[in-house]
Amino acid sequence: MNALYWVIVVAGGFLLGSVMFCELIPKRFAGKDIYEISADNNPGAFNAFKHCGARVGIPCLLLDVAKGFIPVFTASMLLDCNGIAFSLAMAAPVLGHAVGLFNKLHGGKCIAVSFGVLLGIIPISWVPITVLAGLYIFFSCIIKINPASKRSVIVYILFAIISCTALGFMKMLYAAIGCGLVAAQPVVKFLFYKNAPVEDAVSEKE
Repeated sequence: MNALYWVIVVAGGFLLGSVMFCELIPKRFAGKDIYEISADNNPGAFNAFKHCGARVGIPCLLLDVAKGFIPVFTASMLLDCNGIAFSLAMAAPVLGHAVGLFNKLHGGKCIAVSFGVLLGIIPISWVPITVLAGLYIFFSCIIKINPASKRSVIVYILFAIISCTALGFMKMLYAAIGCGLVAAQPVVKFLFYKNAPVEDAVSEKE
């Protein structure tokens, strides 16, 4: 029965992650196709803010965070997280968002949803969300790295190294593996996405 619960959490997280709120909400409430009108063809919260304003951008951002948070927080609170299934549960919403299963495979760059996943493991450890947020602040405000795509690649690589090492010392192996899987997906999207971002932003939260 425990295996069935994990299948539901992993599959549900992937499917929830595949719902592109930053594509659906602007179309419904602003009559704009974010994928078509954005310079980088990215259906993410940054572009929702840019093209539709805060009225549309805020719910897009919150829902992208929530779709990472809800399945992982549920697993953190209700299931045994000492297994590879927990690592997969962490990765699933981010992968769903990257793939964009319900959006003709036009996925996003995974930043907001990855923050949601890390917020979801707070019952286990505050380290990952603190590291990721701290790195973004450091490279956005102290040592500024532009463009934003380059900054995000550096942030997620460092995040993976620091978080996996720290969680390994804390004997949280499967949370560490999950962080590595979460970090890999934005890096791949930024390095190999066919339309690289052309604009610099302090934080592209998509």
